[in-house]
Amino acid sequence: MIPTIDLGPWLTGTAAERAATAAAVDAALQEAGFLLVTGHGVTSAERAAVRAAAREFFALPLAAKRRYSVRVGGRGWLAKGAEANAYAEGTVTPPDLKESWTVGAETPSGDSEIDAFWFRPNRWPSAEAPTLQPAVESYLARMRTLSDEILRLLGAALGQGVSFFTAHTGHPTYTLNINWYPGVSVVGAPEPGQFRIGPHTDFGTVTLLDREPGLGGLQVDIPGEGWVDAPFVPDALTVNIGDLMARWTGDRWRSGRHRVLPPSPDAPEEDLMSLVFFYECDPHTTVSPVAGPIAYPAVDSSDYLRSKLEAITV
Repeated sequence: MIPTIDLGPWLTGTAAERAATAAAVDAALQEAGFLLVTGHGVTSAERAAVRAAAREFFALPLAAKRRYSVRVGGRGWLAKGAEANAYAEGTVTPPDLKESWTVGAETPSGDSEIDAFWFRPNRWPSAEAPTLQPAVESYLARMRTLSDEILRLLGAALGQGVSFFTAHTGHPTYTLNINWYPGVSVVGAPEPGQFRIGPHTDFGTVTLLDREPGLGGLQVDIPGEGWVDAPFVPDALTVNIGDLMARWTGDRWRSGRHRVLPPSPDAPEEDLMSLVFFYECDPHTTVSPVAGPIAYPAVDSSDYLRSKLEAITV
């Protein structure tokens, strides 16, 4: 259903082992748009450091966190009620039950119009959570490198060559959302149809997710089966493709539809945190199908992504 794939044979194996890994990835992405990867080299200590630093920030009083409040697409703190991801697919739901700390690519491109939105400086609560910046900056660098390697694997899996996608990631946009999903004593009892994150597909090329298991956790919409709990493998990262990648492949690969359940009545104070790295491409990349059954019209990646961010803003 959602397989676990070891990146080791892709990274250091023979040509036959690399080809077998690419074929397994191709099959997985046609099925659900999701897979788990091991052998990625990101240690549990690195991930734990990000979570520990983020928890320092999320534990602050609301008045302190509000000093870093931003809208969707900004760099800083997204309060509960700031976004509703189901809006992106035209579904009206109550706002998502989470808080997020969001950062992203910030190295200027030299184009002031592009830099003003896509490469704005990250903000850091240096006084309140002094370990957050070094932990997150280290994690961002790791995710950027790993995402490019996964794109090389995807290029091979699509039969387009390892550099097909990374030719468009010389100066890419990307975002890390540290999503905090506290219990009902913090967010309140869920309203009807309310989720920690409502049903949606991601918007970019690939998403790399480090998650914690829970009753109010991740579910994936599997064709022919409906909503199923996403498998959890300790130390594995969950990888799914987004809308731009699906369009690039003409829907040979599915943009994985998913949601995060609200706090369960069986564990109302369950407290989870996810590290969600959204990888995209260079600003204003033209994305048009090179394979697959659907001949999507070409889109400008920046225009597409901004329209989706605006759509989920409450």
